[in-house]
Amino acid sequence: MQLWTGLGNPGPQYAMHRHNIGFMAVDAIAEVHGFAAPKRAFQGWVQEGRIGTQKVLLLKPGTYMNESGRSVGEAMRFYKLTPADVTLFHDELDLAPFKLKVKIGGGHAGHNGLRSTDAHIGPDFRRIRLGIGHPGHKDRVTPYVLGNFAKAELDDLTDLLGAVAAEAPWLAVNDDVRFMNEVARRMG
Repeated sequence: MQLWTGLGNPGPQYAMHRHNIGFMAVDAIAEVHGFAAPKRAFQGWVQEGRIGTQKVLLLKPGTYMNESGRSVGEAMRFYKLTPADVTLFHDELDLAPFKLKVKIGGGHAGHNGLRSTDAHIGPDFRRIRLGIGHPGHKDRVTPYVLGNFAKAELDDLTDLLGAVAAEAPWLAVNDDVRFMNEVARRMG
């Protein structure tokens, strides 16, 4: 089994925030791949399903971003998984909007969801870095990430989420390079 976690903040007021693109990604995957309805578990919401032959548990922590690691750690321990079985989908300031990169391990670059997950399970999990761009100055970062996507960005956002969901089978078989290439191809 694999544990795929989308990072975000719970509640309708946060739904379209840039910081919630991780939630959006797992929602798109659940919809495209016909996952079961969400259930409350592990201080969040989980959906079970299969992508190809791989069993995947999608998790959206309900702990708010800064405590995401508590939810991830609880689910990981319950299913006796290792950090290598965990994939986190999260917003990335240091990537151009709607670009994507996959990496295993690394630092948290000030991202509180990554920092919390690192504190609870260690750094050796896979990260799907979903680019949101940088507002240009560090003083503008918080209102930017906690702001909604602009109307002009919604088509690109929809395209990225659709590409992530459509190409998720490559992630499920750990072909991260093919996943990145196929998403990039779809994004044109």
